Amino acid sequence: MSKAFTRETEAADDDDDPQLPPLPSGGKNYITPQGYARLRAELMDLIDNERPKVVDIVHWAASNGDRSENGDYLYGKKRLREIDRRIRFLTKRLEIAEVADPSVHHGSDQVFFGATVTYADQAGLERTITILGIDEADSLQAQVSWISPIARALLKAREGDVVKLVTPLGAEEVEVLAVRYPAPAAS
Repeated sequence: MSKAFTRETEAADDDDDPQLPPLPSGGKNYITPQGYARLRAELMDLIDNERPKVVDIVHWAASNGDRSENGDYLYGKKRLREIDRRIRFLTKRLEIAEVADPSVHHGSDQVFFGATVTYADQAGLERTITILGIDEADSLQAQVSWISPIARALLKAREGDVVKLVTPLGAEEVEVLAVRYPAPAAS
């Protein structure tokens, strides 16, 4: 088969469906109200600000003539594809998002979505994590997705419970030391 008419660089760039973090089959895409607002703000910024600026640059660059070696035009088109891909991704994720407010569990000692949990492993090492949605969790800030192994092990446990965490190194027991939720917003 001839590959004479394929453009490998653009074929890789034009992948319409970037790798979405996996959702459990039949599962929901839970997200906190703050996470939803952050994703929505990013989407609106891309649509209202970023994309129109890049479109103007591409339009200006195209009016300069020869497009084959026009860096502004080539970069602008590539950036437009990236923006459009991110817009499609955010639109799909927001459509299936189920907003769950963790503050409704304020004062509870049971682990649900949105909880900040302090636990100790078998060696006595304490860790504190916050269980959030797939699209908002940031491991650098001790936030984990609700479908992560540690979150699945902790969900529905109560303070003082010992739960089994399955890791690549084998099963490990962790003890739930504390469970906190954000306070409800004042009305």
